[in-house]
Amino acid sequence: MIKRTLPLIITTLFLLSNIYAAGKKLEEKSLTIKTSNGKEIEVLAEIAKKPEDRTKGYMERKKIPEGTGMIFIFEQDQILSFWMKNTPHPLSIAYIDSTGKIRDIFDMKPYSLAPVLSTSSVRYALEVPQGWFKKNGIAVGDTIELSF
Repeated sequence: MIKRTLPLIITTLFLLSNIYAAGKKLEEKSLTIKTSNGKEIEVLAEIAKKPEDRTKGYMERKKIPEGTGMIFIFEQDQILSFWMKNTPHPLSIAYIDSTGKIRDIFDMKPYSLAPVLSTSSVRYALEVPQGWFKKNGIAVGDTIELSF
């Protein structure tokens, strides 16, 4: 009986830990974006600074609420490249330099393996539900207050 039950228990525990990990949010921080017309917009962003968090990103998440996002933090300025592998929710991405200035904004297609590259060396990337930047009047050249 134990020989048959043990593999079932191990499999169940493994599946439960994966379900927990898939729904687990990262540490969050409210970020303020200042637009060129003086407007300040808040976004509640999960912080992805560890390599494994940056690799996982929004993969497998079906719903990302308006007003939320994920900020990816890198150790140095570089050309960044993101894709939408295993990501069902359409996203927009802003590439941000080390001073907090938005250098690029791109829309990304769910499940696409096509790389979306920054046009210059940047330190951060902010992903939000697709169209959120446009709806809030956020554009290239606007700035994000960064205090990590």
